[in-house]
Amino acid sequence: MSLVSWTRRWASGLTGLAIAAAAITGAQAADGKLAVYVGTYTGKSQGIYQLELDLASGKLTHQSVAGGVKNPSFVAIHPNGKFLYSVAEIADFEGKAKQGGIAAFAIDRQTGALTALNQQSSVGDGPCHLVVDRSGLCVLAANYGGGSVCCLPIGADGKLAKATSFIQHVGGSVNKSRQAAPHAHSINVDAQNNFAVAADLGLDKLLVYKLDAQAGKLTPHDPPSTSVAAGSGPRHFAFHPSGKYAYVINEILLTTTAFAYDATAGKLTEIQTLSSLPPGVERGPGMSTAEIQIHPSGKFVYGSNRGHDTIVAYSVDPATGKLTHIENEPTGGKTPRNFGIDPTGQYLLAANQASDTIVVFKINGETGALDRTEHRLDVPTPVCVKFLKLD
Repeated sequence: MSLVSWTRRWASGLTGLAIAAAAITGAQAADGKLAVYVGTYTGKSQGIYQLELDLASGKLTHQSVAGGVKNPSFVAIHPNGKFLYSVAEIADFEGKAKQGGIAAFAIDRQTGALTALNQQSSVGDGPCHLVVDRSGLCVLAANYGGGSVCCLPIGADGKLAKATSFIQHVGGSVNKSRQAAPHAHSINVDAQNNFAVAADLGLDKLLVYKLDAQAGKLTPHDPPSTSVAAGSGPRHFAFHPSGKYAYVINEILLTTTAFAYDATAGKLTEIQTLSSLPPGVERGPGMSTAEIQIHPSGKFVYGSNRGHDTIVAYSVDPATGKLTHIENEPTGGKTPRNFGIDPTGQYLLAANQASDTIVVFKINGETGALDRTEHRLDVPTPVCVKFLKLD
């Protein structure tokens, strides 16, 4: 058996353990503390910040920071909890034009501290989003600047191999100032680990790819994409825990689109589009959306509005997947680029990029409404928020 084959089988064998671990993480963390990893832009930050969230009080505290990567704006954690991956949102990786980077770190399971492992090219420039597939075999990334997606295999030691799959998107859409070219803004994997969906802001499309995690390969599906309304600018995307629905937040038009999802066919069917702003409020200059996430219970969907500087909360109809507006809660800062919902579903942490703050909100488990707590922490240019229960 080749080393590659052995590595693949080893990593694949972790899948069941990872799923089991994920199932108990919420219960274990309910009365404890979580490590929080924050991706940033390094114009004035030092790298990836490690914080600690006290689940009893909602208090955030600084722990450490890992440098060595330029603009580690978005991060993702391996299913086994031992490794973290970040983009290097640049266009000159190792002096090569029009290429960004992907970095690998080992996580100290006792302290949460990060140790750099290696970096590889994302092949396209400006990688802005990445995920680890559900078996832990590869990293998938979206290159915003290059308008492309890629797949990089993960070794048994957590290190990244060179990209084994790269797909360049082609085309544009109606907003010539924002959509003259493709801009892949996110990539996500479904629960079965069979399909990956890339939201491309420049194309107004959700591109669907067959995923072969063992081979580290992405292949365009048939049909290859689903479109949203022209000029929408689809940005971030999330699958519902039920596996029956999915949601995308549209950056340019400040809307959220709900889809029915056929996991067998890998097919998305639009069922609803509604505003991410309060009823009666029109989008204005300087406004755009950013992140979308689903509460662990599946009962609520949340999205961030930059410029309006709010988190929109929706309730989910479990029978249809349709959304109903609950509220828009001010984030207590400027330009909420991203936010994170802790795995127990108690807290939402809003990352205010322009005001260099992370503000903690308590989530009402019955209504989905957000209540701002007294807790906030200064973090320079926070972009992405991810959680991990340590040993």
